Amino acid sequence: MLSKKTKYAFHALTYLGKHQEDGSVLIQDIAAEYGISHKFLENILLELKKAGLLGSKKGKGGGYYLIKEPHEIPLSRVIRLLDGPIALLPCVSLNYYEPCEECRDQDVCGLNKVMIQVRDETLNILENKTLADILDKD
Repeated sequence: MLSKKTKYAFHALTYLGKHQEDGSVLIQDIAAEYGISHKFLENILLELKKAGLLGSKKGKGGGYYLIKEPHEIPLSRVIRLLDGPIALLPCVSLNYYEPCEECRDQDVCGLNKVMIQVRDETLNILENKTLADILDKD
């Protein structure tokens, strides 16, 4: 499941995408729209900024804004940034691989083989869907 942090990040990115032409957006506007704690949202937006997805402006007319077009922000990138691995088991993760402690032999593990298929299908969707797809449906 997606964490609240990641869901809130998608809400914020969606809000920023809808208001791209308005310039910078205040944190309190996003927080009020989705009922998110201002402080929690601030931390999320800072992470997105450090990852190169957002820019910010200080002072009057300041706030956050997208520095990438919505079609350039794959959903997989946001999920990995905030939640870490997309794979359901560490032994099938492409970026966060770890052998499972209880597994005797990964090469013959049936669960591993099925979870690789789940990972591949999930990644195929999340890497090919972007913020623009969320905006189109919202």
